Order: sequence, then C-alpha cells, then structure tokens
Amino acid sequence: MVINVRPGALRTASIIRGTMAKISRALGIAVVAGLSAAVLAGCGGEIAPPHLRPLSKDAMMLLGKKDMRTDTQIFVRIFKEESELEIWKARDDGRFYHFKTYPICTWSGELGPKVRTGDKQAPEGFYTITKNQMNPKSSFHLSFNLGYPNAFDRAQGRTGDFLMVHGKCTSAGCYAMTDGLVEEIYALAREQFEAGHDSFEVHAFPFRMTDENMVRHRGSPHYGFWRTLKEGYDHFEIARQPPKIAVCERRYIVNADFRDPRAGRIDPDRHGGGRADRDRVRDPLRAARRRRGQSLAAARRGLAATGVKRPALRR
Repeated sequence: MVINVRPGALRTASIIRGTMAKISRALGIAVVAGLSAAVLAGCGGEIAPPHLRPLSKDAMMLLGKKDMRTDTQIFVRIFKEESELEIWKARDDGRFYHFKTYPICTWSGELGPKVRTGDKQAPEGFYTITKNQMNPKSSFHLSFNLGYPNAFDRAQGRTGDFLMVHGKCTSAGCYAMTDGLVEEIYALAREQFEAGHDSFEVHAFPFRMTDENMVRHRGSPHYGFWRTLKEGYDHFEIARQPPKIAVCERRYIVNADFRDPRAGRIDPDRHGGGRADRDRVRDPLRAARRRRGQSLAAARRGLAATGVKRPALRR
C-alpha cells in the first residue's frame, strides 16, 4: 500500500527528530555531570581520617592467604642494620606466624641502644605497647610510643622520651616509615586492640641476631647487651612465641618465671628488679643452650629433648 505524505509533514518530522536528539544529548551530559558531582561530593570531606582507615584490599587478601584474622594479636620485630620491621600474627595454636616485612624508611643514630636524651639513638630492647601508647593525632601522620625508657632502661639510668614508630619518613631517635606503611601497621594494631587484646610486644634489635652476625659484631662495646637480646631472638626463632621478659639485677631475664610461695610475686621494677634466685627462675632456652655461645641448632635439639618443638613454618 502506498501512502502519500506531504513535503511539509516530512519537514516537520525531521525538525522534531533533531530537537529530540538535542534534548537527549543535553540530558545525557546533565546526568553524567550530576553523577560526577555526586562522586566528588562523596569523596570530599567523607574520607576516613588516617587512624580509622580500614586495611587495604591487598592486606586483607594477604591475611586470608595466610589463614590469619584481623582480631588476633600481633608481634613486632625491628632490625636496624637491615632497616626492616616485621609483623607476626597469632593463630589459634598460640604460635605466631610471619605476616609481612616492611622497609623502615629511616632510623637515626648507630647500632647500639639509646642511652640518654639527645643522643638521637633509636632504642634497642624489649618493649610492650598498650592502647594508650597509640597516637592517632601524631604530627608524624600516625605513631605509637615504644615505651622507652622501660624498666631495664631505667635501671641502667638511661633517659629520653617520646621514642616512636611513626610516619613522615624522618627520624631523630625513632623508627620512621612512609605514611602508607605506617597506616597499615597502625590499622593492624588497632584491630587487635578493638578485639580485646591489652598489648603487643615490640623487640628492637641492632641486626638479625644470627650466630654469624654476632661473630661479626663481637668487638662492639655493646656485645654483652646484645648477647642478652639474642636470647630473646633465639627463643622466638625456636618457639614462635614471644618470651616472657623480666628485669632482675639490672638486666633482662628472658623467659623467666619467678615463683616464691612465701613472697608471692616479685616486682621487676623495684630498684631495677629483685635478686634473681636461681631456684625461682626457669629459663628453658638457657638450659637448652647449656653454655653461652652454643649454636641455635644445638639449642633446638636441647628444647626438642624437653618436649618444646619448633613448628615447621614458612616465613
């Protein structure tokens, strides 16, 4: 069937189609602009502050890959010479497993402990971090206070304060990270506190305390102090549990268990620690090593003989 259409009607239809196309394009631009504005408005002013930012997708994926949870306790090891900070996470078996190693952006001073205010040395030793040591309003992006001077440092007459792990990649006695890395470390600590854990341990070492490295640094004036730190290092390498640390006779006692039914609990802070009666001190690692300088392999064999086994772990 043939339909006759007048030329005027065709022109009118063409005008209508052109007008509708223009309106459609205008509406499309307006919608896109509106969506863009909404996205920008959602980003502006609503980004969580650094101390509340969730763990990144990559960090969550790594936790899942390693069969770890955000609510379990963390353990931190710091190594000056290697400029590395390790985070370990506890599992349900009570042992700690390696989560991640972070590069330390910078630390100040030299190998060796902090001794006095103004020496610009980053501390070495065994430190405990509680929730009130976390600083969400740090001028160095985020930070947590190491708790220097601890009982051992005070017993040695060492001075100083506000020694931190923080961001901004600048240090005058602290361990400085990049802002992105300190956010992740802070978030891991925050999650364990929110899960109900009271504290976590930080062990700060001059270097990885292998037998070979100890021989390499044998001539250092700090060698005697480092041998005590090595006891704590070796204990964790064997048992994958941070050792209990006490202070007695102005020195660290690693994995000590003070027991005296007559006196009750010994206060390690009293005058730098009470006298360490050998009958009241248990130290499986020291017993396993039998003498100073015994190799770590020999220590492992000794602990295995007493029933303490080191699990097969991947780092």
